[in-house]
Amino acid sequence: MVYIISAPSGSGKSTLVERVRKTIPRLDFSVSYTTRRPRGSEENGREYFFISRAEFEKMIQAGEFLEYADVFGNYYGTASRFLREAQQQGHDLLLDIDVQGAEKIKLELPHAVSIFVLPPDRMELEKRLRQRSLDAEEVIQRRLVTASREIEKYGKYDYILVNDRLEESIAALEAILLAERLKRSSIQPTAGDLETMASADRCRLGNVRDRVQPILASFAAPAAPGGR
Repeated sequence: MVYIISAPSGSGKSTLVERVRKTIPRLDFSVSYTTRRPRGSEENGREYFFISRAEFEKMIQAGEFLEYADVFGNYYGTASRFLREAQQQGHDLLLDIDVQGAEKIKLELPHAVSIFVLPPDRMELEKRLRQRSLDAEEVIQRRLVTASREIEKYGKYDYILVNDRLEESIAALEAILLAERLKRSSIQPTAGDLETMASADRCRLGNVRDRVQPILASFAAPAAPGGR
């Protein structure tokens, strides 16, 4: 199985992915390649593979990417080798990619399960971007504009996860990943399995539209004086 997870920058997606990778067995993770420089405590091969633009373009020419895109002047791409390796080992694969990359993957792998992580609202997203102290003010504002465009695509995803309480969001993401496995299993589900599937179902696109509307509205509203 292939899972796609996307989110606006600053939504807490990386933290969620890091946590579920420790608890879900037989789940491989595709580390993306990028030409941007590492930020903060990022390490090569953990958050990303950091390579030069020339190296990235060489990989493009060799057809080594499932998808790639130019974002804010830097390339980001998902190497197809991770999918091959997961298939060989009989593992599932989690792809952490942006909205435009997700659209490309869905065209290639229409049965992939897609998950979109949302912040509680625009104000909280801006707060998180500032707290991590990784970007200049101009970049923060650009990320907020990009986020407003990205969240408009939420309707193309199978599941929507509003990341307002971390531990609850981790549990919800775990439930989604396990529930999709259970659906494809021939084993009779236990009472615990049924509860897991019910928890996942609460995050289904059709069941969260009402909750998403205020979040969309917060991004559509004019920013407060001072940009906060």
